[in-house]
Amino acid sequence: MPKQKITREMVIEAAFDIARREGMEKVIVKNIADKLGCSVQPIYSYCSNMEGLKAALTERTGTFMKEYLAAHIEKKDYFRSMGRAQLRFAREEPQLFQLYFLRRRSDIHSLQELYSKESSREVAKFISDTLQITMAQAEQLHLHMIIYTMGIASILATSCSHIPEEELMTQLETACDAFLAEIRRKNNE
Repeated sequence: MPKQKITREMVIEAAFDIARREGMEKVIVKNIADKLGCSVQPIYSYCSNMEGLKAALTERTGTFMKEYLAAHIEKKDYFRSMGRAQLRFAREEPQLFQLYFLRRRSDIHSLQELYSKESSREVAKFISDTLQITMAQAEQLHLHMIIYTMGIASILATSCSHIPEEELMTQLETACDAFLAEIRRKNNE
């Protein structure tokens, strides 16, 4: 039987599968080789260091997460359903949530930088139009919700939490309403 040619994409997919099921600490060359049914040599040829593999794995996880979120968002209630989808992602894919969101990020020095890297102008425009608030207010509201949602999602992804879905959604709605009320209150001052 001819040997299967191992590609960089195969290495990344094998690493992704290991990370998704067992966590990033199990993503080691030997485990990737075992998953692919090959020696460690082809893995080393694509991964001269683990930092490069981790970067590719983070990118792959980001793509997966965006596809997941897009599949779970309600177009009519985009803003609120995004928060619900992020919580579901943290609960259903805790290893990937940790890999993507709980990694050290040397490119973030302020909450505004975080917002710029994790959101887009189109989202703020949609929130602004939908809720009848300014772009600046929409960005502030969205940043508040990102911070709040990531806090709850981190609890879900790092614990064996069995918090009922209804309780989580109530908390999310309460926070959204409070943040929006504060923005509208400041607008009326």
